[in-house]
Amino acid sequence: MCSVGKWVFCRENPSESRLPRRARAKPRPPPRLFARHSGGLHQAARMTLPARDAAIGLLHQHVQDEYQRLHAVMVATAMEGYAAQYGEDPALWYVTGLLHDLDFEQHPDTHPAPSLGWFKEWGYPDSMIHAVEAHAYGYHGYTTLPQTKLAAALVATDELCGIFYAYRKMNPVRYGEMKPSSIRKKFKDPTFAAKIDRSTIQLGCDKLGVTLEDHIANLVRFLAPLP
Repeated sequence: MCSVGKWVFCRENPSESRLPRRARAKPRPPPRLFARHSGGLHQAARMTLPARDAAIGLLHQHVQDEYQRLHAVMVATAMEGYAAQYGEDPALWYVTGLLHDLDFEQHPDTHPAPSLGWFKEWGYPDSMIHAVEAHAYGYHGYTTLPQTKLAAALVATDELCGIFYAYRKMNPVRYGEMKPSSIRKKFKDPTFAAKIDRSTIQLGCDKLGVTLEDHIANLVRFLAPLP
């Protein structure tokens, strides 16, 4: 879960933050629409994976904050980019990114425990459940390290999307027009978006087998389609 996901940006000063206060709510039933089964290596992973439209509907049921929804789409888009790069299932990687903070707005004090329970109850893929648990490494006592490319990519991407967002608040250019060197500079500045845990991003990069510089450049490319 992104540190930006844990806190709300001050529009005037992105480095200032506060914890969101949201009323607890019981989870609504999961969507009934599922991705069609496909042949090949990705069939098992997609058998119980919600279709993209259904996953977006689920996100909107549980997440009302405008930024939280944007963050989910950013992470999902970047994850889909990595899926294409590694020849993995784009549906699995996109939905994992989209729903990784599904419970945070309503359950910030126990995130991601509620989501992990929901995903197991709804029969979502074990690989997705592991990735969502691993992305909470170092938060609320979670110590699960990423053991798959899916999990490593989520850990590396989640927090970094927060830096991209904060940078854009100060320099309103499209993500695809950002210079990787500028993002790298902000990454190295501990006073910029100070709540974001740089060590978690580096951990994800190490587990994914990609340098930080390449990871930043990849996200500039992957996020380019976003408005």
